[in-house]
Parts: sequence; C-alpha cells; structure tokens
Amino acid sequence: MANPPRDPLTSLRRSIASNNPPTPTTSPDAASSENATDNLGVATHLHFTNPEPHTFSLDTPSRFISSDNPVDLRSIYFAWQQKDVNIPVYIASAQKLSDELGSSDRAGSKVQNLVFAERLDLITWLEGASDESEYIKGLDSDNSAAISAQVASGALGGVSTVPSGAAGARSGKQIDPRLQEIYNLERKMGDRNSDFSNIRKHSEQFFKDRKKPVSAAPLATATTSLASRDKKPGRRPDPIILLSPSASSLLRMSNIKSFLESGIYIPPDSNLAGSSATANILHVSRLLPSIDNQRPFRFILVDTPEQFKPDYWNRVVAVFTTGQTWQFKSYKWQNAPDLFKNALGIYVGWRGEDAPGTVKGWGRGVTSAQVEKWNPQQGVSGRWRDREVVEGIWDRVEDSMRSRGWSKDGGPVEK
Repeated sequence: MANPPRDPLTSLRRSIASNNPPTPTTSPDAASSENATDNLGVATHLHFTNPEPHTFSLDTPSRFISSDNPVDLRSIYFAWQQKDVNIPVYIASAQKLSDELGSSDRAGSKVQNLVFAERLDLITWLEGASDESEYIKGLDSDNSAAISAQVASGALGGVSTVPSGAAGARSGKQIDPRLQEIYNLERKMGDRNSDFSNIRKHSEQFFKDRKKPVSAAPLATATTSLASRDKKPGRRPDPIILLSPSASSLLRMSNIKSFLESGIYIPPDSNLAGSSATANILHVSRLLPSIDNQRPFRFILVDTPEQFKPDYWNRVVAVFTTGQTWQFKSYKWQNAPDLFKNALGIYVGWRGEDAPGTVKGWGRGVTSAQVEKWNPQQGVSGRWRDREVVEGIWDRVEDSMRSRGWSKDGGPVEK
C-alpha cells in the first residue's frame, strides 16, 4: 500500500472535507481505541483514516507560518476546534491548554495563539472555501511530487470542493477527484517559477483560469493579448458583514444566523438562539441571482474588526448599526457618512417605533427595517412576517454589492 501524504495540513483539510475528522491519541499506534483521547493536553499524536490510516505527531511543524515561524499541528488543530468561539474564549482556552502541557512531561510544548486574521484565513482554507492563504507555504517539491504521484495512481482520493476558478466549476461539469487533487496542490504552490511543468501539461485550461495566466504563447503575443482585454479578476473573496457589539442591538452573533438564513427573529438572549452566542466568526450562504445565479456567496459575519487586514475593509458590504457612533471608533471609516458611502448601513428596530435621529440623519446610505416585538406566548410560530423583512434586507445588500462592482468572478471594483 502506498505511503500516506507527508503533510499534516493536507490531511486535516481532506478529513474535514470528507466529514471524517482525525482522532487525538496518546500513542503513534492508533490500532487500539484505548489510545484515543479528547484531551489535547495528554494527546501526543493525531490519527487520520483517510485515505488510509496514518498518524502525525502533534508537535509536527506545519506549513502555516505565523510571525515567521511554522505553527505546530497541535495549535492548528486546536484553532480548528475553537473556530466558533470568540477571541477572549479562544485565548483563555489556549492559555489553559498551555498550562496543562507545561505541567506534563512535555514542558516545552504550548499552544500558539493565532491572531484574528490568521485564524480566519486558516479556518477558511481548512473548510475548503478558499484554495489560497498568504500564511501557508507551498509544498516542497518532494512532498508535492509524492502526493501527486499517489493521486495519479489512485492511492489518494481528492477533496470534494472545486476551486472557483477551475474550468469545470464554471461549466457545471464534475472534475475527476484525482485531477482535482492535483489542481489543489498546484494552486497552493503559488510561485510561477516553481517546478510543476509535468502537471501543467495535463491542466493547461486550469492555469489559463488563474489570476496570473500561464501561457505557452510567445511573449509578444501574450503581452498583446493581455493588453487587449480587461484585467482578469482573481478568486472571488467572501464578503463581510459587520454586526454591532452593542447589548441593545436586536441582532447579535447569537441570533443573526437564524435571522438571515431562516427568516426568523429570535431574541439574542433567548435559549432558542442556539449556541453561537460566544462565536466570533459565523458564515451564511446566500444566492444573489442578479450577480451570480449559480453559485451562492459565502458571507462572513463578525461583530468586531479587531486585527482586520487592510484588504478586509474592501470586502465589507454591510454594517448593522443601532445608531450609536462609538461602534465605528475602530473602523477604517470612523465617520458615519464616509462609512456608509463604502458599505450599506442596516438598522433593525421594533415595528411601530421610530428609528433614532442619528440613523435618519445618515440618509440613504442606511436602510431601516422593523420586526414585530417578541411574543413569548407565540414563540417562533408568530414570526411569519420576519421573512419579508429579511428578504428586503437581502435585496438591499444585493443591490449595494452589484453597484460596487461585485461579480460572479470577483470582488468589488477597487476605487
């Protein structure tokens, strides 16, 4: 049987895509279930079963780079486990685990905290929503060749996601899983000068679809062709929606998902709101037919722009607000009129109550919506009017995104 891939990040991403998560163990030999544990403080290895059983030490350095240093597999796996908690909970949990590791026979081990931008990039990549990450180094030639050879021979299966730039994704055709794995590996290499000529011969169309096309045409011909057409967009980024962190906001992290996805308003402090009250990052998918009637957009919902990378602000498409201007103090645009020239403002209040004067003063850049007050006796059964409100909000978001240049292939037009 062929050897398993020697890259822990590839194995973790594949296991998540196949809904077959790895198991922390106390021994490299995972044959016995007695070695399995849920405690990363005592675990020493991570055992994978896809495409065949293989194990990595949790101390293995990964290709994910933070502060110029590789992040170990334990910290990567821990960040994935904590993907739905907010920053303070994540940091506190990491410190607790580090303390536990320090008191064990692995005194030199600890969990490395990832800042918001790093953690968001890692989670997005592991989920398969992105095939690129500025924090992940390309595979070295030995690993790339070994994994590609196993894919070609059928020893490894491909992941289920299809890169948004691939020709098969746009045509609606299914791509062979083995070829798909090769596509994914080559996109991660990133460097045009890297040695992937052997695979390139079999995937010419794929490379034509990249942000920086690879062409076998003479330089003069390629230059003329590029100059005669518009700049080809890169991978479509995920749009971002910012929520108000105010305790008076009707919509917070605990209830925004049910509101935007299901069209049902639930009070944020209600037990019905679910388990996302401590979440720092949420995702909502929505089809915007006037922009792309085939592929839903994947929205990122956050209630703080803490440690936003500069380019994240270009992806902010909407801001939920209560009318309190202190919300914008950490924003790129701290002045409300400037903010709502660059992103749609959304105010949601109770039906029958006027919007605050500040919201009215911000003009057409902010859309106002009203929901019925919560009736504990009726519960969710009385929320039939919420759907209409939510659809109206999504219509405004779609119109705003379209006017800012969002398309099925790319993000907003840079100003």
